[in-house]
Amino acid sequence: MRHNYEAIGGRSPLTAITETQADGLRSRLDADVPVVVGMRNWRPFIKDALAELAAAGVERVIGIPMAPQFSTLSVQKYVDAATTALPAGMQFEPVRSFHSHPLLLQAFAARLRAANPLDDEEIVFTAHSLPLRVILDGDSYATEVAETARGVAGLAGIARYRRAYQSAGRTPEPWIGLDLARLISERAARGARRFLVVPIGFVCDHTEILFDIDVQAVAAARECGASLRRTESLNASPAFIAVLEDLVRARL
Repeated sequence: MRHNYEAIGGRSPLTAITETQADGLRSRLDADVPVVVGMRNWRPFIKDALAELAAAGVERVIGIPMAPQFSTLSVQKYVDAATTALPAGMQFEPVRSFHSHPLLLQAFAARLRAANPLDDEEIVFTAHSLPLRVILDGDSYATEVAETARGVAGLAGIARYRRAYQSAGRTPEPWIGLDLARLISERAARGARRFLVVPIGFVCDHTEILFDIDVQAVAAARECGASLRRTESLNASPAFIAVLEDLVRARL
């Protein structure tokens, strides 16, 4: 992991970008609607964010996990962390999924169109992989990823595309695929020479984008005699902040 972070400049921009996203949302809401950031694995922690809101007299919280597609191994863990740390008397209402939100699909489609896909470029939608056992147990994640890809492709006018998964954990159990590196290898063996990755499972730059795609996947393509690039992440773009605003206003 130290090597991965060194390859992208020494640290992940995740926290800083999330704070900027919060700033953008805060600027679009009424002054009496506070916006805070809470992380499960790093500062500022969810429990501290909730305590800050409680101290300000907040009685109802709308929680938006920064992942469009629901999974018991991702979104649900954040919901559970917030529920466990919820101060007495506070109500918590989570947004469990926004994978097919019209504004989100439009935001991803705009990034795809801005990349000006070439005629011979293979479009590959990616999301974070999960252990296969989770999907076999009924998790809706893979279905939601497929729905996001279909919606974005339709808005961008893309008739042919592929789906792949990335960033699988280093555990012996099987993870869902097709793995991005394997897809690159198989398609390159059949003559593909250009790939455009559209990471629809992520809403900002972090190690899964800056290292797993920009370093590892690019290297995998180069080894196969091909080139690979990706669409720009949503980050704190006005289009994504509009998604967050709509999610909040629908629950106010």
